[in-house]
Amino acid sequence: MIENVIGYPASRLPILRLERTALQDFESALGYEWLVTNGLGSYASGTVLGVDTRRYHGLLIAALQPPAGRTLLLARMHETIEVADGVYPLHAAEYHDGTIHPNGYFFLEGFSLIGTLPTWRYRVGDTVLEKTLWLARGRNSVFVRYKLLSGQGQTALRLAPFVAHRDYHSQTHGDAAWQFDIQAQPESCRIEAYTRATPLWLALQRGRFEETGIWYWRFLHRRERESGLDSLEDLFTPGTFHIELAQGEEATFIATTDRGDLEIEPAPGISGEYARQAALLDQAGATPDDPVRQRLVLAADQFLVQRGTAGRSVIAGYHWFADWGRDTMISLPGLCLATGRAEEARKVLSTFMTFLDQGLLPNRLPDEEDVPEYNTVDATLWLFEAIARYEGATGDPTFVDEILPSLQSIVDWHERGTRHGIAVDHGDGLLRAGAPGLQLTWMDAKVGDWVVTPRCGKPVEVQALWYNALCLLAGWRKERGKDPTPFLAEAEKCRVSFNQRFWNPTRGYCYDVVDGPDGNDPSLRPNQLLAASLSYPVLMKLRLKPPSERWYYTMVFKKG
Repeated sequence: MIENVIGYPASRLPILRLERTALQDFESALGYEWLVTNGLGSYASGTVLGVDTRRYHGLLIAALQPPAGRTLLLARMHETIEVADGVYPLHAAEYHDGTIHPNGYFFLEGFSLIGTLPTWRYRVGDTVLEKTLWLARGRNSVFVRYKLLSGQGQTALRLAPFVAHRDYHSQTHGDAAWQFDIQAQPESCRIEAYTRATPLWLALQRGRFEETGIWYWRFLHRRERESGLDSLEDLFTPGTFHIELAQGEEATFIATTDRGDLEIEPAPGISGEYARQAALLDQAGATPDDPVRQRLVLAADQFLVQRGTAGRSVIAGYHWFADWGRDTMISLPGLCLATGRAEEARKVLSTFMTFLDQGLLPNRLPDEEDVPEYNTVDATLWLFEAIARYEGATGDPTFVDEILPSLQSIVDWHERGTRHGIAVDHGDGLLRAGAPGLQLTWMDAKVGDWVVTPRCGKPVEVQALWYNALCLLAGWRKERGKDPTPFLAEAEKCRVSFNQRFWNPTRGYCYDVVDGPDGNDPSLRPNQLLAASLSYPVLMKLRLKPPSERWYYTMVFKKG
């Protein structure tokens, strides 16, 4: 159910709510996941029940080389409350044999997403405890606020954080190599997993820390097991934080790589994040009468990140993707232009253009010390469409003024030939691509050395993008008093060849690839839709209506 927030600091934020009846259906509730990001590529994520089902779940996955180098630092929290009639665990975990222990989710009365921030509400008798989680913007710090909404006398709260220091693609397995040096203070502790590991500071506001140093063994991540991957993990807890709360009181737990954040008053942090999200909605013109649009605006924000000192970038997807060229160029109009963030779109485009090499944008941007990967034929061509969308949305010609020489260089490189066999066939004006062992289009699945769908030759969407790029470049040159003739001539040659060579009259749609190793590929794939949907469609209009009906019938009904 989607509602509007009432009674929260940012009253215009949308709220998603799960009530107790939905939360007590364990298997169903385990499918609900939440995600909080910090604009660096760091995130916190899990299931609403607190049972981690993926290796990518955790309370602080920190991008130590933003937005890359993502490292699990704080995996989970075991929470216990003590009231007059006993001690009750609020957490839950699944172990190697499928045992769920303890079943703290039984006390979960409600879960809400206020904007993108999760809030849990637990009830044990007359005692009601609310928990809210957020990340510091632009810093690797997670805050978890506990507030006692109701209760008789003092309620004791115990928190046992579980830490790690691993790449988020892997699993932690306990052995002697892990040192987990603990430097304890009355309200906090500093943990170093091994020599020269990034230190992690843990603290509970007004709390007391008791060191234990215990390993828990063989937590199960069931989604990894379903995928046939390593699904077991061991985790270390340095100790337990203790505090007593009276009704109306709250305390905030902090885990951070920046010791200075231990001194920050937490309350303004969450209010500031609510206010930031409300400002994004205002900027996008997303009002409370359209909460679905509001959610899309806030979801779009989670993909925009800072790439070190290089500038703005886009995460291709959570949990496991980094910033990819193709995904960025395709998504940029929706992420930035439709949300009123055109200046950020320009910054993202500028970031990627700094990696332009031999006429190509990277398929994937590198980690801090790595080199970019250029195994893509279409990311660079999508750049032209993204720039056209930016210019159309803003009416700002200055960006094209700045980068026009680079755009011309891209076309020049493609015409004379660049990496991976990417080059214009001057016989027909179409763009060919392909090299052994490389996947160059979006159909990029690869298992070991096996490229599942190589698509060597002249892929249909690549021709659509190439024609579109030539037409856009010609137009930009003409607007600036430069001769567009050579590029218009190349575009026309491409258009004529495309409509002669790609149309399959027998089947009533386009070939997926022509001039492949085994000839023309008649596979029916959605790639050909780009031939009719870019700024400059390459497909002749007379072919549009009949195949569109056939495409729809075949793809939806026959393909399922």
